Amino acid sequence: MDDIEKRLAERLATLRAEHGWSLDALATRSQVSRASLSRIENGEVSPTAAVLGKLCVAYGMTLSRLMQMVEEGFDTFVPRASQDVWTDPETGYRRRRVSPGSRSLSGEVLEVEIDPGQCIEYSGTPRVGLEHHLVMLDGQLSMQIEDTVHVLKAGDCLRYQLRSGNVFQTSSDLGARYHLFIID
Repeated sequence: MDDIEKRLAERLATLRAEHGWSLDALATRSQVSRASLSRIENGEVSPTAAVLGKLCVAYGMTLSRLMQMVEEGFDTFVPRASQDVWTDPETGYRRRRVSPGSRSLSGEVLEVEIDPGQCIEYSGTPRVGLEHHLVMLDGQLSMQIEDTVHVLKAGDCLRYQLRSGNVFQTSSDLGARYHLFIID
């Protein structure tokens, strides 16, 4: 387990304690099993993007905000080589924090890479109306928001506000790389 995964496990345990929730209470709120929550908080396993999404909905925060809490510092300039990258152990989804994170600033830019043949589903949103701008850099991505499916290719932009869950899916032969601008 690398340093960012350790900090993530510690932060998740701290968040639960700050809310005064037992593992059972968080399991009910997040729909993640008590056993999984315990293993995640103890650093025995790394959470998947889907599990983190459920936890963020329970805590009422974006995944980006959670990751800002575990990523170190705030710099006005961050060279690519110094940008934190988190990888979902289940799907291989890679999330690079492009813009310097800050608890005091509201916008953020992420670079996301999803391998071919992957489907990542989020069951809810941490905040209704959360604004996103997804700009495709390479590949192809099928993005479902509510009942609408958008197929994005390099150069396309999808601007949306989340009101419920969403699904990111790549074809069996093409992955996707995109920038995601989140206005929190």
